[in-house]
Amino acid sequence: MINRQHVKHHFSRAASTYDEAAVIQRQVAKDMAERTLLLKSSKENVLELGCGTGLLTEQLCQHYPDAKITAVDLSAQMLLQSKLRLATKSAKWRFWSVPRLPVEWVQADAYSLPFADASFDMLVSNFMLQWCEDLDKVFTEMRRVIRPGGALMFSTFGPDTLKELRQAWLSVEGESAHRRFNDFIDMHDIGDALIRNGFGQPVMDVDLLQLVYDKPINVLKDLKLLGATNAAATESQSSGLLGRKTLSKVLAAYEAETSHLGQVAASFEVVQGHAWAVQEIMKGPNRDKSGVVNITLDELAVELKNRRNQGGESSL
Repeated sequence: MINRQHVKHHFSRAASTYDEAAVIQRQVAKDMAERTLLLKSSKENVLELGCGTGLLTEQLCQHYPDAKITAVDLSAQMLLQSKLRLATKSAKWRFWSVPRLPVEWVQADAYSLPFADASFDMLVSNFMLQWCEDLDKVFTEMRRVIRPGGALMFSTFGPDTLKELRQAWLSVEGESAHRRFNDFIDMHDIGDALIRNGFGQPVMDVDLLQLVYDKPINVLKDLKLLGATNAAATESQSSGLLGRKTLSKVLAAYEAETSHLGQVAASFEVVQGHAWAVQEIMKGPNRDKSGVVNITLDELAVELKNRRNQGGESSL
């Protein structure tokens, strides 16, 4: 189980070093901001969840200079870094006479947002969902604050992320090594959770990216810089006793499995997607929470026959 306080602590501690290792996060933030331009929805009020150091916030400000942007993070230290980034950029924007309304920064948990219902036209989130174990809870809260017809766009990491490191630990510690890793959620489970909680037409894609390192230890160093360490419910679950001898075995196993031309690889399964807040959560017989109607073929035939008898048109 992911401990929210551990997540907050780890990212607060890494706030000043995060950008040094955020290669994938930076590129996906740029891609996501450009993708939002394709969404045919209002963007007057935009909410970003898990803003971190402001990589995506900066992009949103450039693309939507007249929008009201609210940036939320669990960590006050991350929010501070985001403010510093935008302060530097704002000076340049003023020089070029680019209009920019102030960003509102809010420290809050994605499970319990301090906003009124239907407050935002669009919600974006770059690599936050992997730290939210209860997808139903976080998607319910997201749906609550998005207006009907508004858009959700997100990215997260999938199950094949850091598969080389995971395999190295398993080869040394066996099944007990699982305590050292968070479980990343499969893309299909994310889609199901979206539909259960008031979102429609989910579209997702996945890319497997690889970063190359000179040594396996540098993979671990980058994870530390990012604050991306295990956030299990208790410290004993997340770490266990890690001696220098055990770590040496893991690094040797990592290098033996992935080394090529003196380099090692670290894989990251990047899941990106978007969905729409359904206009209305329909109620009635055979309808689930998303408003989907479960109907048999026989019932469909009767319905179509009734419409023809009434002189109406049918369309599927």
